[in-house]
Amino acid sequence: MSNFGTLLLKEEMALFSSPIAYAVITVFLLIMGYTFTSVLFLNKVATLLHIFFQMSMLFVLMLPVITMRLVAEERKTGTLELLLTAPVREVEIVLAKFAASMTVVVVILGLSASYAVVLGLYGYPDWGPIYSGYLGLLLHAGALVAMGLLVSTLTANQIVAAVVSLGLFLLLWMIDTLGYLLPDPYDTFFVSLSLLGHFTPLATGSLFLSDVGFFLSVTLAGLFLSVRALARR
Repeated sequence: MSNFGTLLLKEEMALFSSPIAYAVITVFLLIMGYTFTSVLFLNKVATLLHIFFQMSMLFVLMLPVITMRLVAEERKTGTLELLLTAPVREVEIVLAKFAASMTVVVVILGLSASYAVVLGLYGYPDWGPIYSGYLGLLLHAGALVAMGLLVSTLTANQIVAAVVSLGLFLLLWMIDTLGYLLPDPYDTFFVSLSLLGHFTPLATGSLFLSDVGFFLSVTLAGLFLSVRALARR
């Protein structure tokens, strides 16, 4: 098995051998199940628009619980130094941790696809926004996980990593409100950094390369900086 495969298996076992991943998945789906049922029976509209926005916000609030332990825990227990002295590259370590964390996201999105199935059975939904909405959620979560991983590489305290990640996520989620208060060209710059601003078109069925490129750029930047942070250690 390749180094990456071995590291990925290690991270998957570490993640799913603890109750954290199961707790996040369970709480996430319970909240979204309640919201989906309420919206469906109250509005009687075959759409997942409200669901997508609530899921994106829940990712902002809950993914720090997943990412906080990725590197901080290993640094605190002393296993990070052992791992870095092994014949593996920093990029393999980072990608394995990122991929393992994204497994939780994929499980959540896969199970939440039952909402779309229900709409398809009992209504006539517009599938375009549903497809782009799920793509937007995947890209959005990937960017958050990459940033959370970067924060985790910079501290040995899991609580600090979670709090800083949460603060960073919330700042980028609502930074467009600050942009609207600033003069040109600063307003455009800050609005362009908004997670919500780039997620909204995807959730509403408008697929723009600029929005996809934004999330991919944030993800790649977070992974690159995480590799550099590990290399400096």
